[in-house]
Amino acid sequence: MTDITAPSASDSPRPSARLDDNDLPWPLRPWIMAAICSAAGLAFHLLISHPYDDPLSHWRSALATAVAVAAVVFVLGVELRRWHWALGFALGWGAILGLIAWQTAAYNLQGSPIEWPFWSGMLAVLVATPLLQTRRDVAPDWRFWKLWTMPYERLHSHAWTDAVIGAASLAFVGITFLLTVLIGQMFKLIGINLIFDLLNDEWFGWMLAGAAFGGAVGLLRERDKLVATLQRLVMMVLAVLAPVLAVALVLFLLSLAGTGLQKLWDSGFSTAAVMMAAAAFAVLLANAVIGNGDEERATNPVLRGAAPILAVAVLPLAGIAFYSMHLRVIQYGWTPERIWGVIAAMIALAYGIAGVWAVVKGRRDFDDMLRPLQQKLAIGLALLALFLALPILDFGAISTRDQVARLKSGTTAAEKFDWAAMAYDFGPSGRAALKELARSPQKARADAAKAALAAKNRWDLTGPEGPTLLKPFAERLRVVPAGRALPSEVLDRISASYMCSRAKACVAVWLDDRRIGVLGQNEPGDSLNFDFVTQNDAGQWTQGDWTKPTPAKKPAVDLSTARIEVETVQQRRVLVNGVPESGTFE
Repeated sequence: MTDITAPSASDSPRPSARLDDNDLPWPLRPWIMAAICSAAGLAFHLLISHPYDDPLSHWRSALATAVAVAAVVFVLGVELRRWHWALGFALGWGAILGLIAWQTAAYNLQGSPIEWPFWSGMLAVLVATPLLQTRRDVAPDWRFWKLWTMPYERLHSHAWTDAVIGAASLAFVGITFLLTVLIGQMFKLIGINLIFDLLNDEWFGWMLAGAAFGGAVGLLRERDKLVATLQRLVMMVLAVLAPVLAVALVLFLLSLAGTGLQKLWDSGFSTAAVMMAAAAFAVLLANAVIGNGDEERATNPVLRGAAPILAVAVLPLAGIAFYSMHLRVIQYGWTPERIWGVIAAMIALAYGIAGVWAVVKGRRDFDDMLRPLQQKLAIGLALLALFLALPILDFGAISTRDQVARLKSGTTAAEKFDWAAMAYDFGPSGRAALKELARSPQKARADAAKAALAAKNRWDLTGPEGPTLLKPFAERLRVVPAGRALPSEVLDRISASYMCSRAKACVAVWLDDRRIGVLGQNEPGDSLNFDFVTQNDAGQWTQGDWTKPTPAKKPAVDLSTARIEVETVQQRRVLVNGVPESGTFE
């Protein structure tokens, strides 16, 4: 008889750490992802690096956005299987978000690319990434477009796994920086400053962050079976909170039946934001209870009883949020922020209606109806977010027409009108409306519009008590002596200074040919702001007293034998109604 030797443990195949057996191991993934994100971090730094007193050009901010988005989306979604799908997806979304950032930054004066359209685009790509991953897994070829029939369990798993991997990788970036700082300090103690000096260079910080993030994503993705287990553990922990929130929401809604809604409006908090946050948590915890499918559904009767309550509670919460936004718009008119708020409330209403419908139709098995509804809502949300992010609807133009109509009808008084928003938030339409209002026969309205157009920044038009209407700077400035003019460079420096940019009264006092004392007062009775504007050796006028001579080096003295005297000196200072407002000089 032939003896057959059983294979040793070392010869047995290593169990796969991948969640999907169709995804082959990729040992080099962490290194490749780290290299990609490190290069992206360096490119991002080179694109955003600029002098702080000069605004970043729009094309550079757009390209930096495209690089960052493309790199992150690619490393989160790529697999060896159909890797070119992930590459095309990442490049496409990077280009889209870059164009959105370009348009958003150029929309307003002194605009930033990180505005509501950008966040809407980010929401679209975050929702679309699990859709791509699921489509890659189940589609027979690239022509497969049946988004509505994707398997919910796999789609939901991809969404949660991406969230866990992304959050864990960001935490790893923080740990990496802490460890690098510790190592740098250790070597600094023995006189080696290389690592510490590198940390002070921005390019190194961006490369280190990129390498840490990419490497962490690569490591975790290669072990996504373990990540899926962690994700289920997180869901189990969150599900425990479902009964707590369910009871709180029931008591809250029953209390409103007795107290009415007025207490919500009188609270001082943003009712719409609080209600939508509560609705979002209700959706999150309800999904934690029902899981990806019947096998992951919670078996505890308390938890299962809380899930339909949370699903139903979303609708009244969203309704209150929508009504709150409705009242706000009636009181103060449309603004871009309120339009975004109304859209968010309508999305919450859609989720609330889906939850009520599923509970009414499915009863105890409501989750079987809710899951496909949520999948359709997620796809619709991604498409809506992308549509709103693109420069198709001009929220600034809508807001401009409404606010100008309220001003002309007398609903909003000129002194309460938000001139800063017209100049800096409503885009080209707001600036065009200001030019038209500047020609108004009503002097107060025309002066306010001219001041808004002439303002150096939005903060010159706002104060702690609301909009500030300032006259043109030439009418607010008084020069002492009266017959001496100020050079144009000096006027620009004074008008932009903290003393006079928001001051209703400003005085420039010639102290000598190279030094001017500047006083400003925001409101009559307020304290005065004082500083110098001086001409340096290069001929430039700057804020601060740069004409003071550098103190001469004092000779060494022997105090025990030194001659002691008291000297009377004559100095100057600026007085306002006999009260000194500056320190002594000269």
